[in-house]
Amino acid sequence: MSHTKVTRSMFDDVMVPNYSPGKMIPVRGLGSRVWDQEGREYIDLAGGIAVTGLGHAHPKLVEVLTDQAHRLWHLSNVLTNEPAIRLAQRLCDLTFAERVYFANSGGEANEAAFKLARRYSWEHYGPDKHEIISFRSSFHGRTLFTVSVGGQPKYLEGFEPAPAGIHHATYNDLASVEALISERTCAVVVEPIQGEGGVLPPAPGFLEGLRELCDRHNALLVFDEVQTGVGRTGHLYAYQKFGVTPDILTTAKALGNGFPVGAMLTRADIAASLGIGTHGSTYGGNPLACAVAEAVLDIVSDPAVLEGVESRRLRLVAGLEAINSRYEIFSEIRGGGLLLGGALTDQWKGKSKEFLSAGLEEGVMVLVAGPDVMRLAPSLIIPEEDIDEALKRFERAVARVVT
Repeated sequence: MSHTKVTRSMFDDVMVPNYSPGKMIPVRGLGSRVWDQEGREYIDLAGGIAVTGLGHAHPKLVEVLTDQAHRLWHLSNVLTNEPAIRLAQRLCDLTFAERVYFANSGGEANEAAFKLARRYSWEHYGPDKHEIISFRSSFHGRTLFTVSVGGQPKYLEGFEPAPAGIHHATYNDLASVEALISERTCAVVVEPIQGEGGVLPPAPGFLEGLRELCDRHNALLVFDEVQTGVGRTGHLYAYQKFGVTPDILTTAKALGNGFPVGAMLTRADIAASLGIGTHGSTYGGNPLACAVAEAVLDIVSDPAVLEGVESRRLRLVAGLEAINSRYEIFSEIRGGGLLLGGALTDQWKGKSKEFLSAGLEEGVMVLVAGPDVMRLAPSLIIPEEDIDEALKRFERAVARVVT
């Protein structure tokens, strides 16, 4: 094994320049703490963008992954495997779903969902029923199809022509959906809480209204729960929190706690449209990923873990509001569970990256959701003392930017 000294400058020499990572390189994590190459410690309120829902190096997940690594890594989908079947059964038991498709990421799970929605409508209603409605400022992945369904034109720039038949309504505006929906609509795609678009929760009646519109027009309702799923909102999936059941649901991110895995969940009658050979994934459903994801679900679905999300949310929000009373940087703190967004005031709009960078200098990892919103998505089991210490560090970061 090579022991080349790795530096941040090497990144720029060998990597495609589509990312701009921070100056420090993390080398170790435990729970909600991370250490860099110099041994400096950080408290993680970012959770790898809502991925490490059980923190870093969770002992049970390390044990399960190590055990599976000694058994079986990969077979291909010419054969199935025990962890995949167990995980699919668990997902069906815990949700509305009757059938599961495994992928490696949220983008892939969404790609499968959108393809299934079109194929189901093609089979049942004919080729004219192929249009998809999603929402401006939404995010669904980086494949050409998912970035086209996503409502952020900057991510599509230079990659057009985009797949046709995709329309964008305004989040939390049912009238804008009504103006677009028709008998040609095969699906409405929505994040129950808009993530990258600014951590926007649904207005009362919005998701219920989408369900009713889809039913009226024989369209499928697709919930992208890549970010809101696996306990993030204090419910296993956000649809359970809001009491609106979709026809198709996608999940990834926290499902593997950092091990790449994604899944699309649906009913049996809809799943039938993805017959043999219609879609696939080489690594999707591999034993390593599925063994880890099964252990994640076992832990997160524990009522004590889900209930603990709310107390941690209240502690974080109280701390942020206290900081805000002194520095007046947020116009609003919003979101659900441990997916929190601090919308910056007019004076600080466009400066979210400055707060993120100052946070790293002070030893706390936070996120942004666009230039105008700070985002927090820590571990669902982050200890209270880590929350308190992280808030102290974040306050120092805010002071650094503001004064």
